[in-house]
Amino acid sequence: MKPFINRKTGVWLLGIIFFVQNLCFAQDASLTNIIVTNTRDDLLVYLKVEDAFREEMKTAIFSGVPTTFSFFIKLYKVRNLWPDKKIADIKSTNTIKYNNLKEEFVVTRSWDGGRPQITQSFAEARKLMAVIDSLKVVTLSKLEKGGRYQITAEAELSKITLPFYLHYILFFVSLWDFETDLYTIDFIY
Repeated sequence: MKPFINRKTGVWLLGIIFFVQNLCFAQDASLTNIIVTNTRDDLLVYLKVEDAFREEMKTAIFSGVPTTFSFFIKLYKVRNLWPDKKIADIKSTNTIKYNNLKEEFVVTRSWDGGRPQITQSFAEARKLMAVIDSLKVVTLSKLEKGGRYQITAEAELSKITLPFYLHYILFFVSLWDFETDLYTIDFIY
């Protein structure tokens, strides 16, 4: 008697399963509204993460799993015949944790002094998590007038290390990892 699925059919089925799985759990998170500006003394960056919250992430957050978005921002001085010179390398984090007893969300943003912001609204907590607002990159005294510069920015959901054997129970946590593309902005100061 012949087996129902032969080797060739099995490979096709496995390929289709992986393709469908990737479509179902694809992350289209992206950085938007990226603005580079300055005050009298400092160079500032504003940005927002779009489409980062999926249903699996919401379930994990309401289960009490702390979730952290990491933002990576680098500033380079563009040079013609030499490699670009790195002027600033910033990692900033936004972390959300749900308190089941008080039914409130605590959002901590490292770039905003690290003081916790508390809200009872998940929509407000999502908004706080997805935004970097006036992040100081560097003082203007470190930039040359007329110099060419480049800022790169990307965001990722920080990998979660769960306690012993808990990762077998909360298997869905690995399904909502994301990393945005690297975005580059060129400007002349």
